[in-house]
Amino acid sequence: LISAEVQSFFADGSVSLHTRSLKYGKLEHGQLVCVHPALIRRLKQHFHSLPCGVDVILGNNGYIFLAETGEKVEENAPAQYPITNEGRERVCRVRNAIVALASEFLPITPESIMQAFEAARPYSTKTILTRDSLSMITREKRVQPIY
Repeated sequence: LISAEVQSFFADGSVSLHTRSLKYGKLEHGQLVCVHPALIRRLKQHFHSLPCGVDVILGNNGYIFLAETGEKVEENAPAQYPITNEGRERVCRVRNAIVALASEFLPITPESIMQAFEAARPYSTKTILTRDSLSMITREKRVQPIY
């Protein structure tokens, strides 16, 4: 799986992709979540580092890539870090928060992900997606207007 920036479109329908930065390229050590594309809000920036220690790439095509926030040794060197059990747990909890939002057809933004993540704190990672937990986690988001 790769991440690239669309640099330009050509008349014949082909595109030119840009991957010259370390921000783009091969996506590793993470998890891919697929949701309906209508749920992803079009934002100015689609790469986000959440306060919980998870990096999120929100694709307009409905693909969301999650990975533990890592530390880079040098500016031009790829991130090399061990994946911790706590990091895996955070990625799974964020994934379940996204699935909870998608199951209620609620818009997915960094803010809504963090709201669902915080609302899911009382539940274990395994029980976030149960029917009772889903209704409690998404209750606040359902009453907010969607713009």
